[in-house]
Amino acid sequence: MPQLNPNPWLFIMTLSWLTFSLIIQPKLLSFTPTNTPSEKTATSTKTLPWSWPWT
Repeated sequence: MPQLNPNPWLFIMTLSWLTFSLIIQPKLLSFTPTNTPSEKTATSTKTLPWSWPWT
């Protein structure tokens, strides 16, 4: 069965994985986000109970 032959596909997978992890990923991780999250205080919303018409 030729689909079980790992010779061409293993090399392609390894090469693409190394390309991503050694070249592309450090370039993507070096970007700084433009909108940094701000420290906001958590505001609690007051919820009212629902008045069911059938009770």
